[in-house]
Amino acid sequence: MATAEASRLLSVEDALAAVLAAIGQPLEAEDLAPEDALGRWLAAPVVATTDLPPWDNSAMDGYAVRAADTAGSSEDAPARLRVVGEIAAGAWPDVTVGAGTAVRIATGARIPAGADAVVPVELTTPLDGDGRAGPRGREAAGPLPAACLVHEPVQAGGSIRERAGDLRANSVVLAAGARMTAAAVALAAGAGASTVSVHRRPRVGVLATGDEVRAAGDPLGEAGIPDANGPGLRALVAASGAEPIALGTAKDVLDDVARRLGRGLREADVVIVSGGVSVGPYDVVRAAFGSVGSVSLWRVAVQPGKPFAFGTADPPGGGEPVLLFGLPGNPVSTAVTFELFVRPALRRLAGEPRPTRNADRGVLLEPVSKARGRRTFLRVAAEREADGRFRRDERGRVPVRLAGGQGSHVLSALAAADALAMVPEADESLPAGADVALWWLDGS
Repeated sequence: MATAEASRLLSVEDALAAVLAAIGQPLEAEDLAPEDALGRWLAAPVVATTDLPPWDNSAMDGYAVRAADTAGSSEDAPARLRVVGEIAAGAWPDVTVGAGTAVRIATGARIPAGADAVVPVELTTPLDGDGRAGPRGREAAGPLPAACLVHEPVQAGGSIRERAGDLRANSVVLAAGARMTAAAVALAAGAGASTVSVHRRPRVGVLATGDEVRAAGDPLGEAGIPDANGPGLRALVAASGAEPIALGTAKDVLDDVARRLGRGLREADVVIVSGGVSVGPYDVVRAAFGSVGSVSLWRVAVQPGKPFAFGTADPPGGGEPVLLFGLPGNPVSTAVTFELFVRPALRRLAGEPRPTRNADRGVLLEPVSKARGRRTFLRVAAEREADGRFRRDERGRVPVRLAGGQGSHVLSALAAADALAMVPEADESLPAGADVALWWLDGS
């Protein structure tokens, strides 16, 4: 199909908007156990199947009592209560608390009938059958005492977790679109949900191109270079919560690129190709994309990066269109354009309602310069406190400096970087002390 090339440099916002507009809806849902859904986005709300707690229970190890029986107790004049039983967590309370009695109870155990408070064990002294006192409030363990002394009064409801104090049955505990964090997993499980409905992980085919590219460990020969883009992109895909599919390394030959691209269309929701998207004599990716779908070659006002291909293609056998991304071949440009355009698309496919990153605030520790007319993403390292936390100044800004050389081939600076610092299109330079927006390179 025909290709289209923009006659001007697109803004980052316009390019990203066009990418996200091509995604009609998130990927289909699947039901998973809460712990298996970690990191996913919910396709449907999670509804509690039970009250939480499901019944009144003890917040402390101690004694279930009637609060009125402890009124006026003190160190000098403790209340004496007869111990008539005990209740372990998970056991049905088959004993009733009456006037002048107490039941030893474990944390989390169900409150027995007749009790309206729990006295923490620290406020009690056990007594044996002959009235001899044991160790004061050390632990609610050992042989069941015949009685206990209560040294402070307690109020009704004291140290009791009330039924449904956290969640009520049939209430929504997690909304559709929420991410399944570790805390959300615990909440869903605690609410009684055996499964949750989450969007499927995007499957992403990754293809590197270039006659010069060699797999790690292969001889480089006279003009070879190790493949950084393939492994790097697959790692970025995995860090984004998607499933990478290795499509190998293609030569700068249309048939080889098209063959591997065909596999991606059969197996993936997204195909990323690095290299071969410019207009040189060996740049065949755009032609390969055009042979299977609709693709545009854009020149985006971004540095590093600029040539960027995007389109869609119908998979064999039908279904939702496969997204096609053609990224620059220089490894830093590849990583930056992934962060700008591919990661938000993967998050939208995965069900993230807000797929773009929030920017943090930074301040430059050294002057920087750049080309006018292109938004530049500098690779920067942040200053840290002695405990490893990022330092912030009195205005809440993180001091940053260049992580190394800023050429689009300098992988060492990318690896040393904590964040990308954004410098606007209109600026040719910024002095030390200038504010910058930061994107943290943390894989989230």
